[in-house]
Amino acid sequence: MRELSPLTIERLRRFDTPTIANAIELFDLRPRHTGYMDARIRALFPELPPVVGCASTARLHCAFPRRESGAYRGLEEQIRRFEELPGPAVVVLQDLDDPPVAATFGEVMCTSYQAFGAVGIITSGAARDIEQVRRLRFPAFASGVICAHGYAHFVSIHEPVRVGGLIVHPGDWLHADGNGAINIPAEIADELVDVAAEYAAAEAVVLEYLRQGKPDPAGYCEARREMLRRIEELGRRVRRPPAAPVG
Repeated sequence: MRELSPLTIERLRRFDTPTIANAIELFDLRPRHTGYMDARIRALFPELPPVVGCASTARLHCAFPRRESGAYRGLEEQIRRFEELPGPAVVVLQDLDDPPVAATFGEVMCTSYQAFGAVGIITSGAARDIEQVRRLRFPAFASGVICAHGYAHFVSIHEPVRVGGLIVHPGDWLHADGNGAINIPAEIADELVDVAAEYAAAEAVVLEYLRQGKPDPAGYCEARREMLRRIEELGRRVRRPPAAPVG
C-alpha cells in the first residue's frame, strides 16, 4: 500500500475519470482494455464530483442466512480496519449472489462509513435508500437498486474482490465519477496529475477551434493533427520502458 499526499488526492479529484483513464494509457503499464470497472457498475449520483480513495474490500452474501444472527455483521471490523489504509477509504463490496437478490448497502451503512472517513462506496450488488444516501452526498456505485437487504452478511473483509470485472485489492487507489471507476497505479499517481492536465490541454485545441463557430474541414483537420501531435509527444515522454526479461 502506498500513501498519496492530500495535495495529490485533491489534484486528482479535479479531473473526470475518462481524463484520468486517458492519461494512464500513455504510461503503457497495462493493456488499454483493463484496469477499470465495466458497464455493470453505475453511478447512482452522477452529479457528484469525482471521488479518489483507497479500497476497503469485503465480500457479502444476501441469499441465505449466516449461522450467527444479525444482518451486516462484520461492519464494525471493516470500519476498524480503515486505519490500515494509506488514505481515505472507498468501500468496495463484492456481492457473491449472481444475480443479486437484495441490497448490499443503504442509508445506515453509508452514514456509518461516511462518519468514519470513507469517501464513497462501490458494489457489484444492489443499493437501497437511494434518496437518503443522495442527501448525504456520498458517492455510491452499484449494479442496480433493490428495496430489501435479504440475509446480507459479510463473508470476508480486506481480501481481494472482483467488482465490475476488476480485481481490487485492499489499499488499491481508485478514481470514480459518473463515467465509472478506474484503478490508479500508485507508482505514477504523482506524475499522473500533470499528465492529465497536458492531455486535457491537447484536447482543448480541437474543442476551442469548434467553439469559435463556423468550422471548416481543413481547419478541423489541422486542429486534430495538433491535438494528436501533442498527445503522441506526451506519450513518448511518460511511457515506461518494457521490463527486462528475467534469467
